[in-house]
Amino acid sequence: MRPNTDRLMAFIPSRIAIFTFLLVLLGLGASAQNAPVKVVPAELSELSGLFISKGNLIFAHNDSGDTSRFFAIDAKGKLISTLYFKGDPSIKRLGVTDCEDIAGGPGPVKDKSYIYLGDIGDNGGKRPYVTVYRFAEPSKLSGNMQIQNDAVHLKYPNGPQDAETLMIDPISKELIIVSKRQDTVGIYSAPLFFKNKDTLTMKKQGSLYLPGRGLLKYVVAGDISRDGRQILLKTYTGVYYWQRNGKESISEALRRKPTNLPYTLESQGEAIGFTPDGKAYYCISEGKNAVIYRYNIPKLP
Repeated sequence: MRPNTDRLMAFIPSRIAIFTFLLVLLGLGASAQNAPVKVVPAELSELSGLFISKGNLIFAHNDSGDTSRFFAIDAKGKLISTLYFKGDPSIKRLGVTDCEDIAGGPGPVKDKSYIYLGDIGDNGGKRPYVTVYRFAEPSKLSGNMQIQNDAVHLKYPNGPQDAETLMIDPISKELIIVSKRQDTVGIYSAPLFFKNKDTLTMKKQGSLYLPGRGLLKYVVAGDISRDGRQILLKTYTGVYYWQRNGKESISEALRRKPTNLPYTLESQGEAIGFTPDGKAYYCISEGKNAVIYRYNIPKLP
């Protein structure tokens, strides 16, 4: 997340850090189910999204201020590869505006895995469209590599929205974006099988209200399991979980009361992702020396 002014940038992390400290003192912070490890790559000091591949590599990226690239790291934080792609030529210096989430799922070639990177951040609510980039998941990785991509430009049906959550629904074959800042956020969708450089207007599927006040309830990350049966959404202070019934839409599933899952409060945690088997999830915060947390999904009644 990149607020509009330096003053607000300083204010938000400090408020979250104080809130986190108080909860820890009160014993309200859940503990991770493994010993966290440092995120070694200095390049990922503004980490804002993660996706875990079938090979258990973590694909992650920075938010605004970085160029058109993302990274592959292992579960111990070792940098495996930096992947560069062709961004929007109208954004001359960087190629992207504000990449906020990354997800994985199906794509145009059957039985092939794809990575989707959402340049969807819009703090000022002024962008005429946002962009999602699609990459075939590479079978081999090198230190620095160029990766081919498609892109789709997406417009909201009700005007520009700020968002940090991109998910892929393998059941409905849709891109899902959840807005961030409102007291009741919007759930938007677009077809997954877009053509390169398409400009599409998304459909508003519904709305979602989560408890909390102000920035502490901002929806900053989310993921859908590879089988489409589980959904995660993350705020700065909690992780919410839903199980999906049949072929209901994502918005229908999110109407039910969520389950709060374990979460160790982070200074500015904006990334979450399921493991490939859907039995656990990872969280990573922004900031230098951030750590990787892994949690098992508890058995529910």
